[in-house]
Amino acid sequence: MNYDLAVIGAGWAGFNAAVRARDLGLKVALVEKGELGGTCLNRGCIPTKTLIHCAKIYYLAKKSHVFGIETTGTQVNFTKIQERKEKIVQQLRQGMQFALKGVEFLNAQAQILSPQELKVGNQVVTANSMIIATGSKVLELDGLKCDGKKIISSDGLLTLREIPRSLLIIGGGVIGCEFASLFCNLGTQISVVELLPQLLPGIDNEIAKKLENIFKKKAIKVYTNTDAQKLDFNNYDLVLLSIGRVPEARDLDLEKIGIKLNKGKIMVDEYLKTGVRNIYAAGDCTAKNMLAHFAAYQGRIAAENIVHPGSLKKSDNPNIPSCIFTDPEISSVGLSEEQAKACGLKIKINRFDFLGSGMARILDETDGVMKIISDEKTKEFLGATIIGPRATELIGILTIAISNRLTVPQVKDTIFAHPTLSESLTDALKENHVV
Repeated sequence: MNYDLAVIGAGWAGFNAAVRARDLGLKVALVEKGELGGTCLNRGCIPTKTLIHCAKIYYLAKKSHVFGIETTGTQVNFTKIQERKEKIVQQLRQGMQFALKGVEFLNAQAQILSPQELKVGNQVVTANSMIIATGSKVLELDGLKCDGKKIISSDGLLTLREIPRSLLIIGGGVIGCEFASLFCNLGTQISVVELLPQLLPGIDNEIAKKLENIFKKKAIKVYTNTDAQKLDFNNYDLVLLSIGRVPEARDLDLEKIGIKLNKGKIMVDEYLKTGVRNIYAAGDCTAKNMLAHFAAYQGRIAAENIVHPGSLKKSDNPNIPSCIFTDPEISSVGLSEEQAKACGLKIKINRFDFLGSGMARILDETDGVMKIISDEKTKEFLGATIIGPRATELIGILTIAISNRLTVPQVKDTIFAHPTLSESLTDALKENHVV
């Protein structure tokens, strides 16, 4: 069988690439050895956020007296929580399957034989172009491996059938901190150990410190500047190894056909081209930015560049929102304070504490701050970081502002509805909130 395009990997990058290429008129094959949806749907974004929301509901039920609601006997049925997670994943997978109408989905292992040939299961197919979107896998330490019993990965934690009494989380990055919030809300005793000086390395220092203080108030033990391998694992029911993810591309023998790898990641140019003329790569396997929404963006760009080689689009959009579903949530876009200063920019910082928000008080979620960075001279937005209620939704407004190079005066007089969390943006931009 011959195709215009073969996409290897049906995660968020591959799926979006295939759908976009189909819409642009190509005959497309989407090849996936596992389940449709990749890491995001099956072992990442969707299942983790489902569990996080369920845990938050339990947490709110326990404190319902704050809202004048008296409850007794509130309990967690973890089996039903897991069943709800699986149901949501299945429903979304079915939706993706339906959206692939017109794309041939080949559920088998792929092996690239040449720049135009693929072995898919027991058959060989040809394609004029290819997009590699094989995603990423859990990173392990040389001296510390997951055994699936005492030491588990994030994949293993998602399939638990019982809530652990105590959990040691190795790695205070996004995955580790999200699971810390999740299981803390379910009543587990949590310890987080991070080798670097702060939680969430790379995020705004002030916001990371704020999260650490909130964790400590919730009795989550935080150990920074600490080597986890020096701890006694016998003090914990379970140990979660969550030190990040790495590109998954080694099994394809890509270097045999001229595609270069660097520490496992596929090397691409600004248009997502590999060193082989008709082969592109997108998503986590390029290790540009391991976020599902950026992978989807890259997938669409790669497909469009294949269809329109005379008007190539760059994939280097710097305005990528980052969302962390801790409790409270954290989000960011653009430059942090530290990054802006490192660039030599003269900046203005506006802050707003959610203690001053009417809606935050209604929700009883006032622990947080909105921090906005702008250029002192041009007044353009440069970046923002938020920790607080619905931070992952609020960052969308600032992403639009930064992407369209809006200025502070253009936004601060915008009328937002009251009482809402979004009106905190204009509150932050008032002169009296400049710090």
